[in-house]
Amino acid sequence: MKILLTGKNGQVGFELQKKLSALGEVIATDREEFDLTNPDAIRQFIDQTKPDIIINPAAYTAVDKAESEPNLAYQINTIAPQVLAKKAAELDIPFIHFSTDYVFDGLQNEAYVETDKTNPQSVYGKTKYEGEEKVSEYKRYLILRTSWVFGIHGNNFLKTILKLIQEKESLNIVADQWGSPASASMLSDVTFKIVDTILSHKNFNDYGIYHITNEGETNWFDYAKFIATEAIQLGLKVKCPPDRIHPILTSEYLTAAKRPLNSRLNCEKLKKTFMLELPDWESEVKKVLREIL
Repeated sequence: MKILLTGKNGQVGFELQKKLSALGEVIATDREEFDLTNPDAIRQFIDQTKPDIIINPAAYTAVDKAESEPNLAYQINTIAPQVLAKKAAELDIPFIHFSTDYVFDGLQNEAYVETDKTNPQSVYGKTKYEGEEKVSEYKRYLILRTSWVFGIHGNNFLKTILKLIQEKESLNIVADQWGSPASASMLSDVTFKIVDTILSHKNFNDYGIYHITNEGETNWFDYAKFIATEAIQLGLKVKCPPDRIHPILTSEYLTAAKRPLNSRLNCEKLKKTFMLELPDWESEVKKVLREIL
């Protein structure tokens, strides 16, 4: 069993590389071995390795930078997934692709379900949405939309807050953007279950788009306060305690790319199809903080 995995140095790829080795040989790649901006190199690599399944967590994720590098974001988030999906279809193997809450505009009140209308507001969101469209032209695909990813590896909000509360006297954090954090280890556990299900059921046919985050919801401000409180309990010396973290509005915090105010994703379809229970975000944050600290 050969699993081709992209983005092994990213948050999700790092966890997946460890987790999936129980299912078979993981051919884990990064941009040196597997250049997602080079379609010919992608095809050639797949022809050489002949995988049984392709998993693509790799992406261009620098949301603000994408506004000034739209072509590069398009290459990695739209063209590369299309090439991977087409190659998987030619080999008649499954393709699992990760996507994002940024495909939505964040204006509806409820958590988004998979069939809700997409309306991306940033270059990053648009290129990820277009990638979804290209992938869904083929049959055996799973698109896993997630949000607010955090883990012990790579860059994320949790690690940024840990750094800032040790350096600054006070912090202003946006309080009107809502979502559900998703831990990279939870994402790898669920992907493991999905891959196992697909490979052990020859007639598996529940392909399509799925939403996947941890249970519960929060906003960036409450999330930051939670991180600070837990870190202090674990013995971290800080300059900025939770009561010096202040809420602000998105309109007071200018960024190059527009963020969705509502990033909440409804995960019922995933839980039902794969008979899963998802852990709450707080327990996953505590777990990661213990590992880091």
